[in-house]
Amino acid sequence: MKICIVGAGSLGSAIGGTLAEAGMQVFLINHRQKYVDVINTKGLILTDGMTEKRVKVQARQNCEGIGPVDLLIVLVKSFNTKEAIENARGLIGDHTIVMSLQNGLGNEEIIAEVVGKDRILAGKTYVGGVMLRTGCVLAGTKNKYTYIGELDGRITDRVTQVAKLFSKAGLLTVVSHNIKGILWDKLLINTATGALSGITGLTYGSLYKVPEIKECAFEAIAEGITVAKANGIVLATEDPEEIWLKAAEGLPTDFKTSTLQSLEKGSVTEIDYINGAIVRLGKMSNIPTPVNQSLVASIKGIEYKLMNVKELVN
Repeated sequence: MKICIVGAGSLGSAIGGTLAEAGMQVFLINHRQKYVDVINTKGLILTDGMTEKRVKVQARQNCEGIGPVDLLIVLVKSFNTKEAIENARGLIGDHTIVMSLQNGLGNEEIIAEVVGKDRILAGKTYVGGVMLRTGCVLAGTKNKYTYIGELDGRITDRVTQVAKLFSKAGLLTVVSHNIKGILWDKLLINTATGALSGITGLTYGSLYKVPEIKECAFEAIAEGITVAKANGIVLATEDPEEIWLKAAEGLPTDFKTSTLQSLEKGSVTEIDYINGAIVRLGKMSNIPTPVNQSLVASIKGIEYKLMNVKELVN
């Protein structure tokens, strides 16, 4: 299978390297020239923290010259989805499958505007990746599941084939007839901690020690559950406390949410596709979401301050 991963950061490298090691032809798209040069000259190093394996894989700064692929995996930040899929048009052949493994809601709809809804698979992965140095990724694949499915819930030959290939490569993959519910389950987990961690600057160890933060998180989650149910989504649980606890399950006390990591780097977050998605769908469903709206506003304010710090000082 010929596979291209658009947005091959740490997670994309971990997934792409694992698939390449299993004999698949893999292209990694990463805009950094240094990354591309290291991968193409020395290979990608996969490590589990104990041993290292060097894997042959091809890297590019863009999609030019690759040609149509069998599977296109989208892993860019949600705010870059439109541009990324537009630039990937040359990868789309008659039988190309496009699968999003991104955070948040709405990416599949954005992709569908460009490639058509019939090409799309949705997915959520719990595989982890940390770029230890350029070209060397800590790949957390052991006992980590990926869930994929058709948006309409059908169990098709193509989704089954992708799941089998991934599992055979060492990426445990399950076909779900309720992928939308799984996307929402993960969204609510991100809703529980992402914005609150970003606003306060607290890692999980401290975040879970403040009762008022817990109460706010419960309210944000409850709003999300109400919106989900109004839109016919079947969730794994409707208990805010269970979701709150699951958000930190198995993570170290010094863990930082992606929202906090983005803000510390001075970059924009994916808030519009997490808490912001709840707000948008809430408005469409005539359901008030004041807590999530406040969290979005707070993150937007922090983003504005970071982007305009010199002007504000003057």
